[in-house]
Amino acid sequence: MRITSWFGRKKYAHTSKPKPYVASPIAASEPISDQLEHNLLHLGQLFTDTPDLNIRHIPLRDTGELAALVYIEGLTDKNAINNNVINPLLHRADGSSLSSITVGRITKLRDWAPITSAILKGSSILFIDGQPDAFMLGTEGWPQRAIEDPQMETSLKGAHQGFVESIEQNIALIRRYLPHRELKIRNHQVGRRGDSRVGVMYLADVAHPEVLREMEERIDRIDIDVIINTGELVELIEDNPFSPFPQFMLTERPDTAASQVAQGRIVVLVDRSPSVIVGPSTFTSFFQSVDDYSTRWSIATFIRLLRFFAFFVAISLPAFYIAITSYHFELIPVKLLLTIGEYRGSVPFSPFIEAVFMEITLEMMREAGVRLPAPVGQTVGIVGGIVIGQAIVQAGLISNIMVIVVAFTAIASFILPNYDLVAGVRLIRFLMMIAASLFGLFGIVVSLMVLTGHLIALESLGTPFGSPFAPLRLSEWKDTFVRAPLWKMTKRPHSTRAVQSTRQGDNQPEGDGK
Repeated sequence: MRITSWFGRKKYAHTSKPKPYVASPIAASEPISDQLEHNLLHLGQLFTDTPDLNIRHIPLRDTGELAALVYIEGLTDKNAINNNVINPLLHRADGSSLSSITVGRITKLRDWAPITSAILKGSSILFIDGQPDAFMLGTEGWPQRAIEDPQMETSLKGAHQGFVESIEQNIALIRRYLPHRELKIRNHQVGRRGDSRVGVMYLADVAHPEVLREMEERIDRIDIDVIINTGELVELIEDNPFSPFPQFMLTERPDTAASQVAQGRIVVLVDRSPSVIVGPSTFTSFFQSVDDYSTRWSIATFIRLLRFFAFFVAISLPAFYIAITSYHFELIPVKLLLTIGEYRGSVPFSPFIEAVFMEITLEMMREAGVRLPAPVGQTVGIVGGIVIGQAIVQAGLISNIMVIVVAFTAIASFILPNYDLVAGVRLIRFLMMIAASLFGLFGIVVSLMVLTGHLIALESLGTPFGSPFAPLRLSEWKDTFVRAPLWKMTKRPHSTRAVQSTRQGDNQPEGDGK
């Protein structure tokens, strides 16, 4: 029967609904056969419509038996297969066939579930006629990119190495900084279809067992098809997913990850993702940068104070402008008030509408610059900042004062070193603007009180997010909004709940100042 929709399209009722395709599950204890023909037939039933599955029949020279090498094109190293597997089996006769294979890892398997998983992860499987065992060969060789300078966390004095999409290489990069036997890694599998490998890295004699157990329990509780990147994993394990503040720190720098592990924190690596998760994190840890520990402590302290000042400017400056010009203009000096009135005389909108329009325009230009290629993105920034801004002011839609306020706010947000924190600041800024438009300075004060209470109540893996300010620990203020000399920071942060609190001895220089 024909059904006509509101928009004029003709829809046809289906007489029969197609049944969705459901893959047949593989029992974990389903053994393979000792006959090669049966194994290959069953393999063809498991991997239907898989044209990149290669099956190479190999007659073994030493025994005369027939074997089959199974692997997926593109996930394996062709040179390793040809030189280390196929060539030895065809041309060498030095006893056992397996002894002639020169790959680094050979594992014996008997069940179909681990065999199919190994094939899909880049390993090769060798079936031998007459043997009830299959042999997994470590021939992984999927496409990988070279180790490059991190894109989001640039450094002036730090290492120019960033994580890549291979968890093995990421683990090796961290081990380069911490070549210690207490550096442990626990592997977990997340995802029913993607089966992503998740590695939990920690120092066994430093990390708190309760924090480690809490992290692993949250990872093991995840029931999802596939994890694509670390951002998805963070959203599934964080304490408060409705908070605008990130409760776990993401980093793409191996030196930063190694430094956090040395402090007693836990690092979570996700295969196929070029960033790692660090937890438990605190509010002050998002203001720290790797360059802070490579420069003199006085310069690093000044930069830290500048970042905290920029944070409050980024969340409250447009709201403060709205409150002052709408409700409390008597607080403005007379000369400045006359200047503001002169520029706002021709603007037909209220300060709130004016600020919202400019902030949305800024966010649109920011997203356009990120999504477009780098040369085009720079052009968009120049055109949007100069041409469009100047045209809006000349048209009388926006005042010059508002352009200055929005520009100063944008520069303040660029100072913050963590992208996730900046994203939260962008959201809080709009909420503060709404409160200021409704209640003036009273709304700003109440909003800051609510924001402070939220930070105090927030936790990261059960650890107070506001530490060491709430709960108050004055002895740990050496690495917060100030950066004390390195030889002064003899204890690990209490927020990490490290088992060993002491991380260094008396390293004060023996100079004239001692």
